[in-house]
Amino acid sequence: MEVDGRGTLALMGPNGSGKSLLARTLAGLVAPSAGRVTWAGSAPDRRRATRIGFVFQRPVLLRRSALANVEYALAAAGVSRRERAEQARAALARARLGHLARAPARVLSGGEQQLLSIARALATAPDILVIDEPTANLDPSATRAIEGLIGEVRAEGMGVVLITHDPGQARRLADEVAFLYRGRIVERTQAARFLERPQSAQAQAFLRGEIVV
Repeated sequence: MEVDGRGTLALMGPNGSGKSLLARTLAGLVAPSAGRVTWAGSAPDRRRATRIGFVFQRPVLLRRSALANVEYALAAAGVSRRERAEQARAALARARLGHLARAPARVLSGGEQQLLSIARALATAPDILVIDEPTANLDPSATRAIEGLIGEVRAEGMGVVLITHDPGQARRLADEVAFLYRGRIVERTQAARFLERPQSAQAQAFLRGEIVV
């Protein structure tokens, strides 16, 4: 499997198919038990790990302000202290969270916490953004805000790997879809083609809303 850093690749499939594990392996968070992962032809290393932004399904935030959460990521990426505050504020403004810069991250709403997670990942200007079901259990307003931010990133040419169970979300955001079943990619094709004419029996059942085991 190759991700070229252009457009949005949606990983779809039933629960337990390996979507999150694949995403974490691609991002260097999990070592593969077989095979290998390379970034631009070389083995993953800590220095280049900052070129991949990762957003978990459940926000993982520090017990600090929204601004401090973003500044922490910038510090880890080697950004100077002088530049951190300015870049962090710009990242929050982009996510429409500028007015919450001093608010404790833990008291933000679920949608605001997820927007903060995405803003933090984007603050370091990664080459690829990997997002694990960013709108799971969120209301339509928060979903719209998050999809809008992902859409902006996509329009700017950043590569995105998006895990989603929602065919509508894939239609709105994805250029390609890779469908996983029992740990294997059984289809990978253009999003419109997959959503209209899936080839595998498992993908057809999944899109019909059936339980796929």
